[in-house]
Amino acid sequence: MSNQLITEGKFSYIEAGEGQPIIVLHGLMGTLSNFEGVFNYFSQNGYKVLIPELPIYTLPILKTNVKNLSKFLKEFMKFKKIDNVILLGNSLGGHVGLYFTKMNLKNVSGLVLAGSSGLYEKSMGDTYPKRGDYEYIKAKTQNVFFRPEVATKEVIDEIYAAVNDRHRAIRILAIAKSAIRHNMAKDLPKMDTPACVIWGKQDTVTPPEVAIDFAKLLPDADLFWMDECGHAPMMELPDDFNHILHNWLKKRKL
Repeated sequence: MSNQLITEGKFSYIEAGEGQPIIVLHGLMGTLSNFEGVFNYFSQNGYKVLIPELPIYTLPILKTNVKNLSKFLKEFMKFKKIDNVILLGNSLGGHVGLYFTKMNLKNVSGLVLAGSSGLYEKSMGDTYPKRGDYEYIKAKTQNVFFRPEVATKEVIDEIYAAVNDRHRAIRILAIAKSAIRHNMAKDLPKMDTPACVIWGKQDTVTPPEVAIDFAKLLPDADLFWMDECGHAPMMELPDDFNHILHNWLKKRKL
């Protein structure tokens, strides 16, 4: 998907399709290619799909947090002249979407969360003392998925490079701490945006009880389970994920 990347000013993103905009927000260790199935399917089924690269590694260290990633999203929407959007986020991307929605309720017509942080998550944690150990990073990455083979060499190499780059590793830690500080539990009951919560039953990063809490705390949420699936359902079972989401969007007339 890198050959589709558009760079304009401070923004790098991919875009396809026409219709109601869906902005996809990747996770802390995620890349745009994690959403290839979502991007291809919905851009061909009546939606304009945009996936921006979040500036996780380029913000000043003191501004590397959920709040400023949310501000970046607002700037991106202004740049693209989008004032009403469906947000779809995995892991940290879901958290950014939640924070943005809290601050900009009138601009979000739907919120899709998959393995989202914002309430509780288990991070890579003790990876950093062993960051030079490729096999350790490989095992930690594979454990994110129900099917270890989803963690391709390309995925593992990208994470290995990130945690072994001091500049990037510091920002990963800063974002992880920011995610803990920006717990959304008290905010969710005030967010009446229609929400679609799609969760892997075998998610070990944001365990199933997190999805249940999201569904309870959000006033207008529907919860969908995906069996034999871990933290990134749109990667592990893309066809099932797209089917669930498309049916929900049609039901909600979004």
